[in-house]
Amino acid sequence: MTSLVVLLTLPLVAALAVLALPERRREPLGLLTVAIGLVAALTLAASVWRSGPVLLTLGGWTPPLGIALRADGLAVALILMSALVMSAVALAARFEMRATRVGPRAAFGFWVLMALLWGALNAVYVSRDLFNLYVGIELLSLAAVALVALSGTAKALAAALRYMIFALVGSVLYLAGVVLTYAAHGVLDIGLLAARMPAESDALALGLMTAGLLAKTALFPFHVWLPTAHAAAPAPASALLSALVPKASFLILIRLWFEAMPDLASSAAVMMLAVLGSIAVIWGGVLALVQSRLKLIVAYSTVAQLGYLFLIFPLAGGGGSVQPWSAGAWTGAMFLALSHGLAKAAMFLAAGICIAAVGSDRLGDLRGLVRHLPMTVAALALAAITLAGLPPSGGFTAKYLLMTSALAAGQWPLALVLVGGGLLAAAYLYRPMAALFAREARIAPRPVPRIWQAVPLTLAASAILLGLFSATPFDLLQIGRPEPAEEGL
Repeated sequence: MTSLVVLLTLPLVAALAVLALPERRREPLGLLTVAIGLVAALTLAASVWRSGPVLLTLGGWTPPLGIALRADGLAVALILMSALVMSAVALAARFEMRATRVGPRAAFGFWVLMALLWGALNAVYVSRDLFNLYVGIELLSLAAVALVALSGTAKALAAALRYMIFALVGSVLYLAGVVLTYAAHGVLDIGLLAARMPAESDALALGLMTAGLLAKTALFPFHVWLPTAHAAAPAPASALLSALVPKASFLILIRLWFEAMPDLASSAAVMMLAVLGSIAVIWGGVLALVQSRLKLIVAYSTVAQLGYLFLIFPLAGGGGSVQPWSAGAWTGAMFLALSHGLAKAAMFLAAGICIAAVGSDRLGDLRGLVRHLPMTVAALALAAITLAGLPPSGGFTAKYLLMTSALAAGQWPLALVLVGGGLLAAAYLYRPMAALFAREARIAPRPVPRIWQAVPLTLAASAILLGLFSATPFDLLQIGRPEPAEEGL
């Protein structure tokens, strides 16, 4: 419980402290914060592993009078993945976000916004109240929009404005659904809503909340803000925006559909989500295939990879009967969220190193970099293995579980989407790898410290280890798993 309190309060206290401290103290404070947060995340994970979900009622008041926080296996897995990504981003920011490199304003703002974003993520992971989730997702969106605008260029401000419009529309839709839910039932706690008497407005409320969260998750066709945001943001900010920010809104969707209102999961509704996810896989892959910049390839890859997550809904049921393959589909989607977070953060951080070395992320300018940046290219290669779903990565484990669930359910179209998406991923990730492994370099790169190169390599290797040692995270995800995740919606 102490670890949970630390994870919720430490980032917010650190953000306030960064505002007050002189410039030379900000970076050490940021590094100390992520170190303490990583230890707290490991401690909380060990506690949940030994004793089951950790429940914290604020002020000792239980719902509906009070607010409950709950760290189950899924929440702890996301907390731990976020702590690893935050630690890597903080280490990379020591080099990439220095005031001498990006200017004093961006260097100052990055550490504040990173801490606020981390605190919001942790709050979303463990919250059980729909309005608290709204507060957390709003703080997350505000920090993410500011990270996009960090450089202050016209391009960055335009991308941040587009992102903000989508985020605000999503917030309004989600809040409207929360209001309808409270008007019908007088409670917002997820556990109490699961035991509610159905109301006529429930379907509309769930639809509004889902639509709002889809905009924040950047699912097709609400994805148009994401590529421009990544292109404009610094590489450490892009790592956070891709690896972590969409996972928060996706987790709220999982809480709504699998815990709060699983009885509303009709076949038509879950299939609609799967269709949007399938289009995202193909559309994102095709657009990634035609890009000429590394960051845009990785950004459109995010659109495609997020689409896979929504295949969980039809594979986990929707017909009202027990589905023996549902547990595999649910766990596969969660595995994919974890492996994608690690691999995509590694890719963006590696892209930042390439930009620092040659001043560009255009594929033609990256030719032959393997001779000068072997660790960075190794990180990109390992991350590409994960995103393409090749063994022995965590991405392979995730897609294997989803594929076996699709075949067991007789969902051949979804199985074809998984295969087609994997082939597209291999094709669009081959292009930057071919450039990096070219014989002749077009631009003589500037030297990059090896410790900086080791950061994305460690993250990419973690995504591989997630597949090699999948038994432990697999068991962790089952702790506190909702019943519909096991038997079907």
